[in-house]
Amino acid sequence: MPFKNDIKLLKEENCPDWVIKHSKLVCKKALEISENFPESDKKLIQHGALLHDIGRSQSNNIDHAYLGTLILQKHNYSQEIISIVERHIGTGITLEESKNIKIIPTKDYTPKTIEEQIVSHADNLTNGYKEVNVEFTANKWRIKLGENHPSIKKLYLNHEKLVITKGLKK
Repeated sequence: MPFKNDIKLLKEENCPDWVIKHSKLVCKKALEISENFPESDKKLIQHGALLHDIGRSQSNNIDHAYLGTLILQKHNYSQEIISIVERHIGTGITLEESKNIKIIPTKDYTPKTIEEQIVSHADNLTNGYKEVNVEFTANKWRIKLGENHPSIKKLYLNHEKLVITKGLKK
């Protein structure tokens, strides 16, 4: 595996085996989606996808993304990889939403670059060790967040932009 140092770091940071297995699946899905975007940086996507859940070594709460950024900063990872990790939660956390989440700093955590968007959506199309469809995730979010939560609409819009209109049809 060309990115064995990322896997090594996950292990050094005591990420559970399920996180490593999940991260490999997210990486596979992200690289599949990235084929629709020839301009995207595949190496950046691979690093970001493998490391997106490194913060789960410290927390399985919503703050795991923020905690992951601190770990990657300590290991001198690039800001591009750190941003992928920081912005991968759901469809992103807006500045306004972050004001209500006391365990993370108040700021905008929405994916900006195509690489950030791809990794975030690939994570949304996996559930543990399984690849799932967008309906599975939308239904899961309806139960957890409520029928009309704005993230559900954003999930479908992201799927349209990243997958459907680009030919994957999954």
